[in-house]
Order: sequence, then C-alpha cells, then structure tokens
Amino acid sequence: MPPPRVATSDGLGWRRAIALGLIAFLIGASATAFVILRLVRGGDTKPVATVTLPVGSNGQAPVVIVPSKTNAPVPTIDLAALSSREVELADKIGDLEARSGTIDRDARRASGYATRSEGLMVAFAARRALDRGLNLGFLEDQLRERFGSVQPAAIATIVQAAREPVTLEDLRIGLDGVAPELMTGMASTGWWQSLKRELSNLVVVRKAGTPSPLPVDRVARARRLLDAGQVEAALAEVSRTPGAPRAERWTSAARRYIAARRALDTIESAALFAPSVNAAPAIAVAPAPAPAVRTAQGAAAPGGATPQPESAPQPR
Repeated sequence: MPPPRVATSDGLGWRRAIALGLIAFLIGASATAFVILRLVRGGDTKPVATVTLPVGSNGQAPVVIVPSKTNAPVPTIDLAALSSREVELADKIGDLEARSGTIDRDARRASGYATRSEGLMVAFAARRALDRGLNLGFLEDQLRERFGSVQPAAIATIVQAAREPVTLEDLRIGLDGVAPELMTGMASTGWWQSLKRELSNLVVVRKAGTPSPLPVDRVARARRLLDAGQVEAALAEVSRTPGAPRAERWTSAARRYIAARRALDTIESAALFAPSVNAAPAIAVAPAPAPAVRTAQGAAAPGGATPQPESAPQPR
C-alpha cells in the first residue's frame, strides 16, 4: 500500500492566488457597473436652479430649489376643440338666461295674483264688517293703503259708513216703525188730504200684471225687498208712498247703506281688475369675444387679437 500524499506549501499558494484574483476581478466589475449606472441615470436628471432668499430674522438664509423650465415643452391648444367648447358654453349661457327670464316673469305674475287676492280679502272683510254693523278696526288702514290712491272717494264713504253703521235689520225695524205713517200720510198732509186719498183709492184701475199702487201694497213690497237684500228697490217703493216726507231718517239711512255697498263694489272691482305685473322681455346678451390664444406654432385663436411674440422664460 503506497503512503498518502502530503500537500505541500507550493500547492496551497497558487490556489490562494487564483481565489484572490477572482475576488478582485468581481469587485472591479461591480464598481464599473455601478459607475456606469450612475452616469446613465444622472444624464436624465433635469437641472435645477437654486435661488437664495434674503436672510431671515433667525440668521439663516432659506434655500428654495425650483425646477428649471428651460427644457419644458411648449403646450399646444386645439383650436377646433376650443371653438366647439366656446359654442357649447354660449348655448348653455343662453339657455340659463332664458330660464332666468321665465322664472322672473312667473314670479312677477304670481306676485300680481297674490296682490289681487289680498286686496279682495280686505274688501270682503270690510263688507262683512259693515253687514254686521262693526267697526273696521285695522281694516281701515289696509283699505287706505291698498285703495286710497286709486279710489279715495269710495274709501271715505266706507269709513264714514263704518262709523255710523246701518244694517238690513236696522232698516227692517225702521220700516216697521214708519209703516203706519207711510200708508196714511196723515201727519204730513193732514187728515183731509188723507181722507181724500183713501176715497180715491177705493177704486183703482190698472193694467193686469202691474204692481198695485196702493200705499199698503207698496209697504208690503218694500218689506219683501228688504228681506231679499234689495235696499235700493225698497227705497224706491217707500219714496212713492204718501208718508215718505215723514220718513226722512229711514230714507237717509237707506241711502247711506246703498252708498256704502256701491263703494264696496268699487274697491272689489279695483282689486279684481288691477293691472297685472308682467316681467319685461329678457334682453339677449351677446357673448363676449374669446381672448386670443397662441399655439406652439404662433397662430392666434379666434377673437381678433394679434399674436404677440412669446418671450423665453427667464431663469429665476
């Protein structure tokens, strides 16, 4: 059996030298690759401009780094798209203006209707107060405010009638009180004239269908007319009776009642037929011309402005 080989120092030396050489080669290759990579990345980095600001109160000067715009691309604008967008915006603005005009006109019309309704309500409330023989109270101020400038005479008549109220019931009671005198007229003309009138009315010739001219029939018709609310017709019947001159208080009250109702009719008509408030026609506003916009080639956008030469940005 042959003896085992023993490694000598010469064999170990050349192996160690080869390993060190390989390690040095790998380190050099890595360093070269790192340097090349840094150089490639550093070429794409944009230059920056450094601006030093004045020293502050703390004694330190802040430094602000601003990217340089010397190599920034010039933006381009599509004129066709800009013009289309401008037309679209103009159409929308016109539509909004038309809607605004319609809303304003409707609001004015609604305000006019509300004013009419309020005027009618005030007139109806005043009529109800007079029918009940009550004072107007706050309605007097409302009547003066709403109708005093257009119907001053009617307002004065209504206010005076409210201060001396006369109702249908008052007229009925008053007619019953003066009915005997109205039928005979003895107190105003004397008993002899009254007797002669009675004798002349014993035989009355009239056409068929015509109302009876007898005083008693006239008073009866006046009562029926008062029950129906026709005071003016009842006053006409009473005025044709023999004792009408002795019923001046009743006829005066009836005339005040009639005048007050006519005044109420006048203000109700004024409230109902008040001129409506209509909005003025909307005025079309022409869109303002678009400002000139320069493109990268120096062409001007529609708007009438002359293109000006663009100055290069100055580094800060």
